[in-house]
Amino acid sequence: MATKQPGKGKRRVPKTVLRLPDLDQAKSAVLNSLSSIDAQRGYRHAIEEFIQWYCSEPRLSFSKTVVLRYRIHPESRHLAPGTINLRLGAVRRLAHEAADCGLLSPDLAAGIRRVKGVKKIGIRLGNWLTPESQRLWNAPDAQQLKGKRDRALLAVLLACGLRRHEAANLDFGHVQQREEHWAIVDLKGKAGHTRTIPMPAWVKAVLGDWLRTANLIAGRIFRRVNKNGKAWGDGLTEKAVWHVVREIFP
Repeated sequence: MATKQPGKGKRRVPKTVLRLPDLDQAKSAVLNSLSSIDAQRGYRHAIEEFIQWYCSEPRLSFSKTVVLRYRIHPESRHLAPGTINLRLGAVRRLAHEAADCGLLSPDLAAGIRRVKGVKKIGIRLGNWLTPESQRLWNAPDAQQLKGKRDRALLAVLLACGLRRHEAANLDFGHVQQREEHWAIVDLKGKAGHTRTIPMPAWVKAVLGDWLRTANLIAGRIFRRVNKNGKAWGDGLTEKAVWHVVREIFP
């Protein structure tokens, strides 16, 4: 009598259409691969937005064509090219991890990685922070908490080109790491336009020095400093930002 050969373990067959549990598993894999809390927060926001869009559509295959369709979604919301490209980067990372987990066909994941971002209009002018600007930025006393705050505030105003109301409304959710680069993302500026602004590494270092010393972990980034040298309140007003600039640029 012939004996039945013991069957080998079934191999997971890659899918073309991912369900919500599959997407959640891939999202967890992406977040677990990131060591920075800020990067995790940024990728989580971008991936959850894509998942919400993907699940609201008819059952679509997770492919290059679908990601190209998704690119139209943030474009219709008039998001800046940099913001859209950061969102697409998160989707590419999601596809890569889904393929590594055996959830998505490697061919489909490779196609998604080839999706190009939105073309940025304009010319990069290079480092326009002049020696005079650097001298003025270094004017606040870095040994005092108020000086650390003022240096960080001037850094984002000078190097990132933020307006007064944008700096006053800047919070932890805006500062995110995307593909090993820091940026200020989803910032609502003049006329309600949403944009993403690259943040130089030295600006992030100065900002981190202020936040660590002030022991801030959430909410608005820039706060008032009392006479005892302690951060307090829930933010700065535009007028307070103006006074900081006025002290350095009389």
